[in-house]
Amino acid sequence: MSLASWFRWNEPPNRISQRSPTEMVVETLMMELSWQMKQAEKQQRERENEYRRMKSGVDYGWLVSYPKHSYDISPGERLQLEDMCTKIHPSYCGPVILRFRQVVAEYEPEAQEVSRLFRSVLQEAAEKIKEEEEAKKLARQWNTKNRTSLSLTTFKSRSRISPFISDIKTISEDVERGTQPNRRVWSMPEFRNTKDF
Repeated sequence: MSLASWFRWNEPPNRISQRSPTEMVVETLMMELSWQMKQAEKQQRERENEYRRMKSGVDYGWLVSYPKHSYDISPGERLQLEDMCTKIHPSYCGPVILRFRQVVAEYEPEAQEVSRLFRSVLQEAAEKIKEEEEAKKLARQWNTKNRTSLSLTTFKSRSRISPFISDIKTISEDVERGTQPNRRVWSMPEFRNTKDF
């Protein structure tokens, strides 16, 4: 073993920044899974010890030494779970962890059942993400469609022509009403013959 592996702090900081957000999400979620599995094992051992203590009336738990981590998922299952983790957007990583912790606290599973619960939480999150993306896509399409139809509606309302209602005065209207038209109504200027010169 080399001394360089002991001094990880001596590694360049750009190594950390080279990881993609997806890799960080996968690593975070898988660390949460392994931690929950360890906790489930610990609780399972405590339940077994309590059962033995109640059955025999004597506590021999201090004599028993347990391995640090006895149960682990298979490599194939680990790859499947990591693949499912890649579908989780970084902004959903926190809510997924909270939901997973909530489910584990609710069911109090054994170590073998934790990965199954983790899988169900990941599937639930992936479906929710997919639904939200589809809803956003539909909203974008709807906004684009409405923006186009709104601009056409505005254009139509501005250029509305009605043959029955008119603000333009005509001679025939004045004749029908029995009024004399004003001399300066029309756009032609009024010419007067002035003989004052």
